[in-house]
Amino acid sequence: MEHRGENGGGNKAAGDRLDWVDVARGIGIVAVVVGHVWTRGPLRDALYSFHMPLFFLLSGMLSRPQPIGAFTRRQLAAQIRPYGIFLTLLIVADQIIEPLKGGRPIFHQWPGDLLPILLGGSWLRGPYTIFWFIPCLMVARILFNVALTRWPDPLDRRWGMLLIPMAGLAYGLGWATQASPLGLLSVPMALVLLWIGAAWARVGWRNGLIAPLAMLSIAGLAGWLPTLNMKIADYGWPLLSIGSAIATSLLIGAVARRIAPHAAPLASLGRASLVIMYLHVAFIHYLSPYLGKPWLTAIAFLVPFAMFWLIRRSPRATRLLL
Repeated sequence: MEHRGENGGGNKAAGDRLDWVDVARGIGIVAVVVGHVWTRGPLRDALYSFHMPLFFLLSGMLSRPQPIGAFTRRQLAAQIRPYGIFLTLLIVADQIIEPLKGGRPIFHQWPGDLLPILLGGSWLRGPYTIFWFIPCLMVARILFNVALTRWPDPLDRRWGMLLIPMAGLAYGLGWATQASPLGLLSVPMALVLLWIGAAWARVGWRNGLIAPLAMLSIAGLAGWLPTLNMKIADYGWPLLSIGSAIATSLLIGAVARRIAPHAAPLASLGRASLVIMYLHVAFIHYLSPYLGKPWLTAIAFLVPFAMFWLIRRSPRATRLLL
């Protein structure tokens, strides 16, 4: 979900690359929204088998070593501000909406509730449940860039000294706890996924990989492997479940490259994916007692998408929220 100008120049090749990335993000955000509407059953399990790893892999594919200080400052400025603004707006909205429904706001014990709000991650539920993702991605990207400046080639075998312990830590933490301040519990696996994305961008596509990737992908999509829940560091069967997510994500990337010239609606959703990510759960949360799932799905896409374009019309709002 990086800003488009962050990863390259203005030549046509770079533009084409970003077009297909927008399409892939569009597919990813469709999977996220639908997975939050259909919360049980085979469809939900299929979408959860890959949808969050896809975003980390795409971010890794676009990663280039950058000066550590400047990159860190840009990430903090670009991500913390919209995170705080969107979270504040939703908390204020909850203080209004829940009493109108005859309920009680999620956060209603002040000032004690300031602590769980600041902790974020697993302490945020209901309309805020997706807020673990952005700080997790931000911290993982900052740490990944530190390593990338040291070893600019993702295929350098020295990466193994970092990635093998990170993978072990990811599973160990997931088995030990579900407590995740600011989504940081998932950072070790996010680092692994960022590296895989960066390495894949270096290696490139091979048609001979279609069959093994498809078989591994189908195992996850069909529910033959336990599904993932990255928010609580539940990675299913070690290596196999996350391997299936990687396979599905790589196949989605290949499809996105093929269909990018003809998939403008998906690319538009991809460009709006940050706003949709922040806001879609709130509409599902508040409207689910009153509307059927198809209506919930439509509203969860269309209203945040419209808000994205309204934000884009204001340079000041764009600086604050995108």
